[in-house]
Amino acid sequence: MHIAILTFDGFNELDSLIAYGMLSRISLRGDAGWRVSIASPTAQVTSMNGLTIDAHITLKEANQADAVLIGSGMKTREVANDASILSQLQLDPQRQLIAAQCSGTFLLARLGLIGQMPACTDLTSKPWVQAAGVSILNQAFFAKGNLATAGGCMSAQYICAWLIARLKGIDDAREVLHYFAPVGEKEEYVARGLAHLKANLQEQLAPETSGAP
Repeated sequence: MHIAILTFDGFNELDSLIAYGMLSRISLRGDAGWRVSIASPTAQVTSMNGLTIDAHITLKEANQADAVLIGSGMKTREVANDASILSQLQLDPQRQLIAAQCSGTFLLARLGLIGQMPACTDLTSKPWVQAAGVSILNQAFFAKGNLATAGGCMSAQYICAWLIARLKGIDDAREVLHYFAPVGEKEEYVARGLAHLKANLQEQLAPETSGAP
């Protein structure tokens, strides 16, 4: 399985890097076939706070990934108006899981992938995501079919849990949430994360086979 995290100049470190760390937990646990990549339009991108990172793959290569997460950043509207960037993206929810976080929801809309589905985004991005014709929910996470959106930097955990649950199973999603949860709050943290999954995806999740890790 290959997950691509779309990351552009001005990216929000929390969106891209929390997701990268949480999703990479699966390969650290021994799944040699699990791969997580930062996908960018250039070889390097610099975050909103000046952190420069190397891209693993190009945007065109992300089109072949099993799942794609569109991160957010302070230059999202510039990206959305750059035809040379958007033309490289040929994402397909019929064969890919596609998720977006915060202003990434705006790119999802500009790519024509949201349709009439309601979505989540952060409070700063909300007005211009609404202006793109998207109905915004006052909640952290929402998924329907192969599309998911989340709002707020720390909602990355819900996106990651959704992707892992869909690609690996709910037991793996539980383990990852438990591993990253604060000490003393693990049961509450895992329960909240799994509640978001079950509220949206009960019919799509693999059966549970074990208790808490």
